Amino acid sequence: MSEPDPRRWKALAVSLAAGFMSLLDVSIVNVALPSVQNGLGASAGSVQWIVSGYALTFGLSLVAGGRLGDVLGRRVMFLIALTAFVVTSALAGAAPNETLLIGARLLQGLAAGLLTPQNSGLIQDLFRGAERGRAFGLLGATIGISTATGPVLGGLILAAFGDETGWRWVFFVNVPVGVLAFVLALRWLPKRDRDGVDRRGTGLRGQIDHVGAILLGVAVLAVLLPIVETESGPVGPLWLIALLTPVFGGLFVWWERRVSARGGKPLLDLRLFTEVSGYSSGLLLGSVYFCGFAGIFLVMSLFLQKGLHYTPLQSGLTVTPFAVGSSIMAAVAGRLVSRLGRKVTVAGLSLIMIGLAAVAVVVLAVPQDAIGGAIAIPLLLAGIGGGAVISPNTTLTLECVPNSIAGVAGGALQTGQRIGTAIGTAVLATVFYGSATGGFPAALSTTLCCAIGFMLVAIGIAVCELRRVGAVQAPARPADPM
Repeated sequence: MSEPDPRRWKALAVSLAAGFMSLLDVSIVNVALPSVQNGLGASAGSVQWIVSGYALTFGLSLVAGGRLGDVLGRRVMFLIALTAFVVTSALAGAAPNETLLIGARLLQGLAAGLLTPQNSGLIQDLFRGAERGRAFGLLGATIGISTATGPVLGGLILAAFGDETGWRWVFFVNVPVGVLAFVLALRWLPKRDRDGVDRRGTGLRGQIDHVGAILLGVAVLAVLLPIVETESGPVGPLWLIALLTPVFGGLFVWWERRVSARGGKPLLDLRLFTEVSGYSSGLLLGSVYFCGFAGIFLVMSLFLQKGLHYTPLQSGLTVTPFAVGSSIMAAVAGRLVSRLGRKVTVAGLSLIMIGLAAVAVVVLAVPQDAIGGAIAIPLLLAGIGGGAVISPNTTLTLECVPNSIAGVAGGALQTGQRIGTAIGTAVLATVFYGSATGGFPAALSTTLCCAIGFMLVAIGIAVCELRRVGAVQAPARPADPM
C-alpha cells in the first residue's frame, strides 16, 4: 500500500477554496440582481437568467467534467477549469450590457461544472479510511458555508461599493482568489493520481464518449430548462421539452450499454448503479434531500425581505445560524461516518425536520417584529441536521467507487443534486407564492412543511439503506473492475 501524499491537506485546502468560489456564485448573485438592474437597465426576465443560466450550464457540465478529470488527471482539469472560471468571472464583472453578462454567466457556470467534480475526485485519490471521511466533512462544511453566506457576502460587497457598480465586484472578487488558488495548485496538487498513472499528454480520442455526452446533455437540459425558465415567468409550451427527458435518457442508457459491450469507454459506466454498493441509493437520497434543502434559502429570503422588509444584508445575517450549525456539524459528521455509517444521515435528517417544523410554528406564533430572533435557535438546529447529511452521504455514496472513475461518479452525484436543487427551488417558490394570499408567515410555514415532505422521503431512503448494509458495518472496498 502506497504512502499517503504528504501534501494532501494543502491540496485539499486549495481544492476547497476553488470549490467555495464556484458554489458561492450560485447564491451570492441573488442579492445583486437589483444592482444589476440599476447599473445596466436590464429587464427582470433577463436579470433572472443571470442566476438561472449559471445553474443550467453548471448542471450540464458536471458529468463531462468528472470524466475529463478521470482521463486527463485531476490536476490538469482543475487548472484548466479554474483558469476558465477566473476569466469568465472577470468577463461577467466587466460586461457592458445584459446580453454579454448572461453569456459570461453561461460560460462561468460551464467552467464551474468542470471544476467541481475534481474536488471529490481529489479526495478519493488522496485520502483513505477515516481521513477520507474527515476530508468529505470539510467539503460538506464548504458547501454549507458557501450556500448560506452568499447573501451575507453579497450584501457586504454591495454596501462597500454601492448599488450602481457593486454587482461588478461580486464577480471581480473571484479573480484574486482564483489567481492565488492557481499558483498554490501548481505547487501542491499531485501530478499523478492515486492509481499511479501520469496522465500528462493523454489524448482524448477514444477516451471520451462524445455521443453519450450529447445524449445525457440533452436529457439533463430537458429537465432543467423548463424549471429555470419558471423563475422568469410562465413557460407555457416550453414544459413540453420535459417530454424529451425519458426519450433521451433511454437512448443514453442504450448507448452506454452498447459502448461497454463493445469494449469502449462509456461516459458513465452503468455498473456504478448495479455493482457499486451504496451508490444508487446515495445518489437518490442526495437528489431528494436537495429538493427540500436548496429552496429553503430562497423562500426565507423572500419572506424576510418582502414580508418583514429586511435589507439583503439583514436577511443574510438572519439565516447565518443555519450556516454556522451546518459548517460545524459537517466537519464533525465527517469524523463520525466511518464508525456510524447511515445512522449519521438518519439522525441529521431527523434534526433538520425538527428544526424546520419549529420555524414553521414560530413564524405563526410570535409577532412579526420578533420573528428574526425567535427563529435563530430552530435554524441552528436545522443547520446542525443539514451538516450531518451532505458530507456523510457523499462519503458513503462514493465509498466503494473505484478511483479510476471517481470523477465521473462524483459528477453524476452532483448532477443529481443540481437537478434536485432546480426542482426543489421551483416547487417551494411556487408553493410560497401560491400561499402568500394568506399572509407571508402562513406562506413560509406552508412551504417549510413542503420541504419537510421531501425530507421524509429522503429519510425513508436512508432507513432502507441502513437496514441493507447494517448500522456500522462499512463495505469492503472492491478491486477496480471498471
